Amino acid sequence: MADRIKKLLDSGKVRKIIILSGIAGIALIFISNYISLGNLRGAKGDEAFAVTSYSNEIESNLETLISHIQGAGETKVMLTMENSVEYVYLKDSTTKTKEVEPVIRGVLVVCEGGDDPVVVERVTQAVTKALDISTAKVCITKLSE
Repeated sequence: MADRIKKLLDSGKVRKIIILSGIAGIALIFISNYISLGNLRGAKGDEAFAVTSYSNEIESNLETLISHIQGAGETKVMLTMENSVEYVYLKDSTTKTKEVEPVIRGVLVVCEGGDDPVVVERVTQAVTKALDISTAKVCITKLSE
């Protein structure tokens, strides 16, 4: 048996096959860094996209809402988030039980009426009620001309 294996390894054809297989394996490893493998890769990119998408949607909704408040005028909104989307799974399972949305750390609202105390109060109330956050997390200022 050992003689047979030795003959196979001494044969040039088998040696070439082994070398080519090794090169192909190394090439596949390098290629895998540049090709997206969907769910086989970590979900970190998906989580970042989900948080950005979530944040952009809330910002857009707030801008629309606040711009309709009397005296607010043109409005820009920026949110800061405390963490990314958190997924909760069953123990030792891939079954997702729930998805915990990121926590809003703060809201910056820049609007034309940001120097009027009445408008500031209205906007603060709207933002705090809509997002269920404290007034300490909301900053409202005037949009520069």
